[in-house]
Amino acid sequence: MTGTPTPMKIDFVSDIVCPWCVIGLRALEQAIAASADVVAPAITFHPFELNPQMPPEGQNVAEHVAEKYGATPEQSASNRATIRARAAELGFAMTGTAESRIYNTFDAHRLLYWAQAQGKQAALKNRLFALYFTEGGNPSDADALVMAAADVGLDPAEARAVLTNGRYGDDVRAEQRHWHACGITAVPAIVINDRYVIMGGQPPEAFERALRAIAAEG
Repeated sequence: MTGTPTPMKIDFVSDIVCPWCVIGLRALEQAIAASADVVAPAITFHPFELNPQMPPEGQNVAEHVAEKYGATPEQSASNRATIRARAAELGFAMTGTAESRIYNTFDAHRLLYWAQAQGKQAALKNRLFALYFTEGGNPSDADALVMAAADVGLDPAEARAVLTNGRYGDDVRAEQRHWHACGITAVPAIVINDRYVIMGGQPPEAFERALRAIAAEG
């Protein structure tokens, strides 16, 4: 007779325009599926803005990486290739080029906060990742966000109202302050049972080992 899977609280702190966050989430999802015999997870997504001062029109990604990290065009291209390959291994297509743009994601995080109460947060998170990384869409554009919400079964009129009225802005800011206060300064950060922190886009096997070890502790 098999035992009952252990309930597990998983807080996933990330940003929509963070490629390693996609890789981390896909790997975690695969690890959860592989350890379903021992783990019964409840995942909540939390906001982190990589570029809180980014203007509405965004910025060319190669230019941004050069300014923020001092990367040369060659280094930037090599990094993109590495990230594309890692994502492809996990079944996620990234299509970004040196001409892609990076955007502010505050409104996307407000929409994700609302989606949590509707039981659609994970679906919207994955849809927004696809919008930005696979389709080259703009996750700061209200029309694109409303369409993404509708695609996962959320009410588009209500989504539009959330974006128009500035709803949940204070909640998102409060969450951001909370995770910063907890020492989270880079993403993805995966916090399990308010105790264990796993950083970065780890392979599925690493996540699975961690999940099984934590479950074994009871």
